[in-house]
Amino acid sequence: QVQLVESGGGLVQAGGSLKLSCLASGRTFSSYFVGWFRQAPGLEREFVAAISSKGGTTSYVDSVKGRFTISRDNAKNTVYLQMDSMKPEDTAVYYCAADRSWVAVVTGGKCDYWGQGTQVTVSS
Repeated sequence: QVQLVESGGGLVQAGGSLKLSCLASGRTFSSYFVGWFRQAPGLEREFVAAISSKGGTTSYVDSVKGRFTISRDNAKNTVYLQMDSMKPEDTAVYYCAADRSWVAVVTGGKCDYWGQGTQVTVSS
């Protein structure tokens, strides 16, 4: 069983930065792939970024490449999403999710575990 808690959301001006954290419970967290997703009002949930269990492989949606960086510290059971050069269109609720399947975390459809989400708002 893995429980995920996101933090770090807030209000930022366009061009600014935020760093989200996803803290996991459970001793086996280091064996899970982890993804970040976001959902804006009226839109479907969207994949943002994913990281492999040891951190050696990452994947990003095209709209955040070069601006967002996903990383993890398995000793702290935490995955991070550093968001730079933020845009108003990045405004959404951001969720982290964990699964033992890489396909699951890059599609988000059937991840086993989800956090409750954290609101990110980027003002223009």
